[in-house]
Amino acid sequence: MRSEEQEPILLLTSYSLLLTSHLSLLIFPLTIFLLTARCLQLTAFPGFLLPLPSVLALLCLSATVVLAQQPPPATAGAPDTSDFRRLLLSTPNDFRTGSGAPGLRYWQQRADYVIRASLDTVSRSVRGTERITYSNNSPDTLRYLWLQLDQNLFTRESRGAAIFDRGARFGTAGAEGGVRLAKVAEPAQSAGGKATARALPLKYLVNGTMMRIDLARPLPPRSKQLLDIEWSFPFGPNSNRMGMEEIDGGVIYETAQWYPRLAVYDDVRGWNTEQYYGQGEFYLEYGNFDVRLTVPANMIVAASGVLRNPLEVLTAGQRRRLARARTSDSTVIIRGKAEIADPSSRPPAPHGTLTWHFVADSVRDFAWAAARHFIWDAVGVNRGKTLAMSFYPPSADSIWNQASQYAKTAIENYSQQWTPYPYPAASNVNGIEGGMEYPMIVFCHNRTDPQALYSVTDHEFGHAWFPMLVGSNERLYGWMDEGFNSFMNHYNFPKKFPGAPLPTARGVPETYLRNALSGTEQPIMTPADRMKTTENWRQGLYNKPALGLVLLREHITSPERFDPVFREYIRRWANKHPTPADFFRTMEDGLGEDLSWFWRSWFYTTEQLDQAVDSVVFSDSAGIASRVYLRNAGGMPMPLELSLAMDDGTTQSLSLPVEIWFAGATYTALIPGPKRVRSVTIDPKGWYPDVRRENNHWPAGATSSSKAVRSEK
Repeated sequence: MRSEEQEPILLLTSYSLLLTSHLSLLIFPLTIFLLTARCLQLTAFPGFLLPLPSVLALLCLSATVVLAQQPPPATAGAPDTSDFRRLLLSTPNDFRTGSGAPGLRYWQQRADYVIRASLDTVSRSVRGTERITYSNNSPDTLRYLWLQLDQNLFTRESRGAAIFDRGARFGTAGAEGGVRLAKVAEPAQSAGGKATARALPLKYLVNGTMMRIDLARPLPPRSKQLLDIEWSFPFGPNSNRMGMEEIDGGVIYETAQWYPRLAVYDDVRGWNTEQYYGQGEFYLEYGNFDVRLTVPANMIVAASGVLRNPLEVLTAGQRRRLARARTSDSTVIIRGKAEIADPSSRPPAPHGTLTWHFVADSVRDFAWAAARHFIWDAVGVNRGKTLAMSFYPPSADSIWNQASQYAKTAIENYSQQWTPYPYPAASNVNGIEGGMEYPMIVFCHNRTDPQALYSVTDHEFGHAWFPMLVGSNERLYGWMDEGFNSFMNHYNFPKKFPGAPLPTARGVPETYLRNALSGTEQPIMTPADRMKTTENWRQGLYNKPALGLVLLREHITSPERFDPVFREYIRRWANKHPTPADFFRTMEDGLGEDLSWFWRSWFYTTEQLDQAVDSVVFSDSAGIASRVYLRNAGGMPMPLELSLAMDDGTTQSLSLPVEIWFAGATYTALIPGPKRVRSVTIDPKGWYPDVRRENNHWPAGATSSSKAVRSEK
């Protein structure tokens, strides 16, 4: 038994313990008051004591009230691992905004080319000279420039030759070519007819398919650099995006990646100097091209851009037909099969050659093809704004006589659904390359199957929007052109062939699921050259991103919401260089959704969608007749569709948003009575690519499982 004199000491001890319990500072004044009052009572008013337990109770109650108003403490060192955490993207700035639009200070470089080249059909080689005007629109001073020498892929020492089998789609076929550089210089400068600076050879260093040119003087912001380059390269046995094909007694030359061209210097990475290995495609600056191609006089040339000298290279009859074709909805033959052997189908050429002059404005590349035995036809597109043309050998006539109509169909459909085709010409060439795209010209090989020819034509002309108009970095993010294009193809192919199966890489869930279940799938974000298998490349660049956009358009949002935002992305980034972050932000900005969960799981990982229904519980409480227990078994969050068969024979549909997975991998759907759920089916219409359909049903199999059903009161 303690004395009253001991109570102040005990109270002070209690006070010390309270101080060390980390209560809010708001309790401190109340604590002082109560303890002081107790001490005064002990000494001056012993008959009016406030019992000690009451004092402590008041303190505890005060602490409880104050602490209840404080936010829960964060767990130190525990990162947010939720599937719904905000996706970390590059920090917005004056160049690229948080909304996904180019910023007020966005800039990009420009490269204009004047090229003079000739085709030697004896040595089967191309020789050329070019003058490049490089505009430095960046805020940086540049002391060297990087150029791409893509033809250096075709040597036995190239890195691409070491990576890809020589006989594979992107192999070198054992070619021993490469670029021969005869001149790299800064041209002489003059003003008012007087020389102001003499021509200067420039020091350069070739590193595989890249060349660094050291400038004679630093190139400050808002200034230009002129370069003169002379070069040549041989055609070889390779057919990787270009090459020769001997057919019908002649040779078709398809010429691409053929001239030294500027690498991209941008605000994201500075110089983009990834090597060309053969599988990853391109990242190029926009500019104007003025190109003159000298070829044997009996040849027809197709090229990027618009022909500027038809009087010199076409007959009067061909010029009349070409003018008529522009406003015609029916295909017009410019030079027919019967004219190929007729010398009068070519204009006179005293020196045995003709020079074809083409110009292309605001494009990122230039390609061309030539053959002496081309059939050439054309048709008007978009009410004459564009001229679609096809060039093919005689043996392809039975199928390729429809190729210009295929081009017209594809281009007009895309122009109506997304944004108008931006170029005055669209040429399709039948040669050795299976399918490849360039500004205003594509190469397509198929000669046997109308559906296959339409499919490749549709796909290659779809590239006019991605990456020709929207100039993403294909070498790092191939899905931003191949995937977006395949997404557009997903809707366009059925318009031409309704009821026919979609081509395998046009947003098809079945081929995606096979790859996902193979155990070898790689994330979409993997660069093309690092895809381990051809199927991974096909799925990661083409099919899976296309399928993802189909899901986003049709099921996660809606066409009414998606389509205007996708058009806005095209508008914002036309003739510019978007990154994945710019696309993700633009879509979120226009859709009004945080889609971090979708971008992360679908584009950055190989998580799988596996939605399951585990059981149904019957209940009579609170008017809830059935509780459906659902589980996200695969890790990938996704909205959930349910079909509920009720005990009165009716069926109910229930759409649950992706947010049901906020709290974790399980969710209970409460189904009000008085009806009870007799069976459950997840995703009854097969909208989503679920890797395991057998757990999409309850009860499993044909009969109910007694273990899965229970009742509760």
